[in-house]
Order: sequence, then structure tokens, then C-alpha cells
Amino acid sequence: MGELRSSTTNPTPNEQVSDPHHNDQSDRFSAHVVLYQPEIPQNTGNIGRSCVAVGAKLWIVRPTAFQLDDAKLKRAGLDYWQHLALGDAANWQDLLSQLAPRRMFFFSRFAERTIWDVSFERGDTFVFGRETSGLPATILDPADSRAIRLPTSQHVRSLNLATTVGIVLYEQQRQLQA
Repeated sequence: MGELRSSTTNPTPNEQVSDPHHNDQSDRFSAHVVLYQPEIPQNTGNIGRSCVAVGAKLWIVRPTAFQLDDAKLKRAGLDYWQHLALGDAANWQDLLSQLAPRRMFFFSRFAERTIWDVSFERGDTFVFGRETSGLPATILDPADSRAIRLPTSQHVRSLNLATTVGIVLYEQQRQLQA
């Protein structure tokens, strides 16, 4: 992943439509997981399975590097795929129009805040970037209070995307149960 430039003078697209302090508590999903232009079908399949496990909705922002009927995707999702609530967005703006207004958090190894600094709520939206390049600077500002990272040792550049999503979803579940 290359270094992302700060967009403090250029607001992220979601700042124009989303109130970061509001969440619709009547949301029937525990969370919304957004995969921005995913590249690896096995990761997406495993993430879908995690979403089913916690009652979250998975959103795919196109284009993807694979077809959504890919055998590898289905194999990783096992027989849980039929239970998955799946949303599809043609692009970032389409996603924003479907999800606004909703609290959004953006995950990146470049974020200044860690997952331990955030109190999650039911219905939060968690946005994850491409496996190889993360979220583009037009979406992510690492200094934004909604940008979050998982803390890792200096020896680890990043975690697998499916692992990261699982950690985030279960941290949210832990907080909601507390």
C-alpha cells in the first residue's frame, strides 16, 4: 500500500452526506461491512460468513476483481452464503446514496486512531479498502477521527482483510454486549 495523502482540505465524499454522530437504532443489521473494490474472492467469501455470524450486511462497491458467482467466493462462504444480506453499489457515490446517513468508520494501517479508541454502536458502517492498496485518498483521511487501524507490531505491515473484518465485527459485538 502506498502512502495516502491527507484530504483535510478536500472532504471525503461521505462527509457531504453522513452525520458521524447519528445512527438509526432501528437498523435491523448489527453492522454494515463495506468492501471497496475487493480483489480476492476467498476473502470476500470468508467476510460474508462472518457477516452472517453476527447479523451484519455486506456491501460490495464495484468494480471487483472477480465475479460474485465465483466458485472460490462461494466455497469460502460455504453454505452460509444463502443467508447473507448482500448490498451492491456500482461505485462509491452509489454506496453513499444507499447508506446515508449512517456512522462510518474507515480502516487503514495509516490511521492515527486505533480500534481501542472507538465506541461502536449497532448499525455502524465499517469500510475496508482493496487488499493490495487499501482505500484511496479521496475516501480516507488518516487524520479523520473516523479513520481507524488495528494495532500491530512493527514487524507486521498489515493483517489479512478477512481477519481484520472479523476482529472489528467481534469487537463491536463485545462492546454492544457490555
